[in-house]
Amino acid sequence: MTGATPPADVARATLTIRLASPRGFCAGVERAIRTVEDALALFGAPVFVRHEIVHNAHVVERLKAMGAVFIETVDDAAPGRPLIFSAHGAPQSAYDEARARDITPIDATCPLVHKVHQEIRRHVGKGRHVVLIGHRGHPEVIGAMGQAPAGAVTLVETKEDAETITPPASLAYATQTTLSIDDAAQIIEILTRRFPGIEGPRRSDICFATQNRQEAVKLIAPGADTVLVVGSPQSSNSNRLVETALVAGARSAMLVDDPRSFDLEKIKGARVVGVTSGASTPEDLVESLLARLASIARIDVRTVEKTQEIVSFKTPALLAG
Repeated sequence: MTGATPPADVARATLTIRLASPRGFCAGVERAIRTVEDALALFGAPVFVRHEIVHNAHVVERLKAMGAVFIETVDDAAPGRPLIFSAHGAPQSAYDEARARDITPIDATCPLVHKVHQEIRRHVGKGRHVVLIGHRGHPEVIGAMGQAPAGAVTLVETKEDAETITPPASLAYATQTTLSIDDAAQIIEILTRRFPGIEGPRRSDICFATQNRQEAVKLIAPGADTVLVVGSPQSSNSNRLVETALVAGARSAMLVDDPRSFDLEKIKGARVVGVTSGASTPEDLVESLLARLASIARIDVRTVEKTQEIVSFKTPALLAG
């Protein structure tokens, strides 16, 4: 049973924890959460938020308690009240609908997602068909495809898709910002081989925070009995960290949505455990997981740092004062 007293021999064991750095909140997530908090302070409750502001239930529940109301469609927002668009971005049509209903739109879209939006609009404006590499149904992909007229963007999810698509001759590509670096590179290689004239971004669309967290996982994974990624199942970047850990040599890897209910039997017998967290995960959840691990063993925490992140993004102009 979860939380039961462990056998004495397990309790006396030493568990080496490889703690990845960087981990947790990225600059875009911090900005998005700050946007909701600032809007509540300026306008009072309720403030409406289209889609989860970030993919973490703990963050969403805290903001709900403060007066944020999370909705899926603009129709569900009250006229005259602010409506925040989440860090994942939204189609242009959602902004148009908000303004038509006398709703004040506040854009919490991550600036790096905005970069992808701008690329798509620029390519379409120049007559190019855009191949978007991403995961069907993800809010970021829906928002990115909504920057162009219907039929102007083709979604590619896999290497098999890249080998079989037959788009128009004049092409460009863009990517979802939270993809696996290695998987995206393989798909891009196929596209550039099949379509030598295809235009790409000057710099990778995959955000620096996603890249940094994946590179840090590659340092803690080799030889680890398991890697625990604190993050929500809906979080694309958290799921990519699990996949990256397995490819990098961890014997197992899994998501931990809520450390308080995590079944410690899943790591029974482990001696080396990697720990990291997705870009929308609060650090207190990581601390909670470490406390749970400390309840079954003496833990030796060793921080493994890939790089330091010092980036921050400005608050949306409407709230900056």
